[in-house]
Amino acid sequence: MGHKVNPYGFRLGVIYPWKSNWYAGRDYADQLHEDIWVRKHIRTRLSRAGISSIDIERKGDQIWVFIRTARPGIVIGRKGAEVDRLRKDIERYTKKRVDVKVEDMNQAASESRPETDAALLAQGVAEQLAGRVAFRRAMRRCVQTAMRSGALGVRVAVAGRLGGSEMGRREWYREGRVPLHTLRAKVDFGTAEAKTTFGVCGVKVWVYHGDEVPRREQDTERALARAHASAQQVDTGNRGGGALGEDIVEATVTADIAAGDEVAAKVEAAVVEPSVEAATIEAQAGGTEEEKA
Repeated sequence: MGHKVNPYGFRLGVIYPWKSNWYAGRDYADQLHEDIWVRKHIRTRLSRAGISSIDIERKGDQIWVFIRTARPGIVIGRKGAEVDRLRKDIERYTKKRVDVKVEDMNQAASESRPETDAALLAQGVAEQLAGRVAFRRAMRRCVQTAMRSGALGVRVAVAGRLGGSEMGRREWYREGRVPLHTLRAKVDFGTAEAKTTFGVCGVKVWVYHGDEVPRREQDTERALARAHASAQQVDTGNRGGGALGEDIVEATVTADIAAGDEVAAKVEAAVVEPSVEAATIEAQAGGTEEEKA
């Protein structure tokens, strides 16, 4: 199952959000085809821009298109000319207001760097195959680049007439671990096609970034933390305090210290009192014997 299901769709709603955020009624099919056309048009027009993902949001007659790229200069163009041209094309097709926003991957989180992004790695391998680079060298270079940049596991698979062979075949290379069946595992997946003189070769890349706590477990942990804090607050309020945050901790620590001092005093008193009583009894016993003598 892990080799046939898309890792992103398999984890959709668990640790990954949707790439298209909108609600539709009877016009659902029309908006779905619009999203497909928009993504295809952007990737075809900006094939050299290093585009990682395209997110689409809708609200009324307004459409927001978020493009995550490793080369924002190519997407924006000189004085924003390329973005304006792209926005006009989408408005002409959808007949709605469109706002295109470009996000630079180099300024994003460490997991989203171009060196560890599965889509960009797949595009790099495809470009090398189209440039007649040996497929094993291209795969090994891709894996080494991702592992050197902080990935916990990388897997690359290529299929087609590799090396110009008469019969197509599938080769793959892996380093590290890529848990495809673990839902909390953040596995990035990307594909690309290399159009060579011998035919089209497909490229797939899996990148493992580590585990993430699912949203339900996070909500459970937060609820338990709030319940614990409320219990501490109630306990402190019963003892006469009304503090919050750090005051609760200080009041609790002070009360524990005072209780410890009180216990220590009682222990010392319990140790001293028996010795005094024993001395008194011995003195009384001695006086009685003398009087008897």
